[in-house]
Amino acid sequence: MAAMTALQSSMASFSLSPSSFFGQRFSPSLYPSPVKSTDNPCLIVMRLKRWERKKCKPNSLPVLQKMHVKIGDTVKIISGHEKGKIGEVTKIFKHNSTIIVKDINLKTKHMKSRGEDEPGQILKIEGPVHSSNVMLYSKDQNVASRVGHKIFEDGRKVRYLLKTGEIIDSVEDWKRVIKEKEKTEVAAAS
Repeated sequence: MAAMTALQSSMASFSLSPSSFFGQRFSPSLYPSPVKSTDNPCLIVMRLKRWERKKCKPNSLPVLQKMHVKIGDTVKIISGHEKGKIGEVTKIFKHNSTIIVKDINLKTKHMKSRGEDEPGQILKIEGPVHSSNVMLYSKDQNVASRVGHKIFEDGRKVRYLLKTGEIIDSVEDWKRVIKEKEKTEVAAAS
């Protein structure tokens, strides 16, 4: 009996009051809220693998890299299994610094038949090459060189080959490239 009264008196000292910890509800600030991290929201994903995701700018667009080659440039492959081959740049991808060179790095693509009347086929397509694996090439002097930049007196900024001094950017070359691109688009549409 004495033990029972001692136990009741000790429990009375532990009575729950509104100011005690056990009697209050937990405030929401004490619970860690499951919030998604929004430190780098990238809404646009440009057909990259999960492990190739690139950093984004504040407007959620991927950061585009500056490249030393442009469409229509003649380049020489300096590394890889296609080393030493020469071709023309047909397409560039600035988000991962790769380019497609005509008739270089050919891949075999197996196309499944889409209908009964259309048979399946095996196609050769050009795969991308990283821009660091190519150098600009001079057809006149048969030499690969790095690129430099010049600003003329009239304010034009042009690219030139460091070894030969040959100017790469000219108005006639750009007009030729644009015309060829329009011809291929018209041929593909028809």
